[in-house]
Amino acid sequence: MISILLVDDHALVREGTHALLQQDPNLQVVGEARDGQQAIDLCDTLTPDIAIMDVNMPNMGGIEATRQIKKLYPRIAVLGLSAHDDEAFVMALLEAGAAGYLLKDAPGQDLIDAIYAAKRGESVIAPQLTQMILKRVRQGSEQKTEALTEREREVLLLAARGFSNKEIAKKLEISPKTVEVHLSALFEKLEVASRTEAVIRSMKRGIIQLSEL
Repeated sequence: MISILLVDDHALVREGTHALLQQDPNLQVVGEARDGQQAIDLCDTLTPDIAIMDVNMPNMGGIEATRQIKKLYPRIAVLGLSAHDDEAFVMALLEAGAAGYLLKDAPGQDLIDAIYAAKRGESVIAPQLTQMILKRVRQGSEQKTEALTEREREVLLLAARGFSNKEIAKKLEISPKTVEVHLSALFEKLEVASRTEAVIRSMKRGIIQLSEL
């Protein structure tokens, strides 16, 4: 018997998924959580084999919840189940330790197959997302020669969080002029002309993660 925790802020989704999984006699839904924090608490008391995790939820989202569950309970496999096919969400959840990522419009049998695969320790990715991830891996390989320095990444991350040059300078204990130099250098490496473009491109390339913002 595979024990399962459902994590989604929409009761209707939980009820529908629960009803689907009940059709398989080897699957048992042992609990339901409406946000990431509740999921962590229930993992402690229920110790499920699998947590089926939504990404975007109030209080604590699926990315941070997955990171904490894998840290506290590494035996529990986390499967992402989301309506979001955005690269930033997918990569952030996988990097947090999820065993797979499925979309909510997937056939029910795909979810059941993914649960069994995750229990065996295998990874499962929605077919629609496979090409995106392979492209990301290839881009990562090609972009090694234009990697940002640690300081440039720090400046970029603070800029992504909305800090001004003056505020970034104060936080990093450097001059505003030096911040401008770092921004100019990272703009050139990323082949962009603005902060907004730099943030979007760096997230697409995995230089910074959504969970860091």
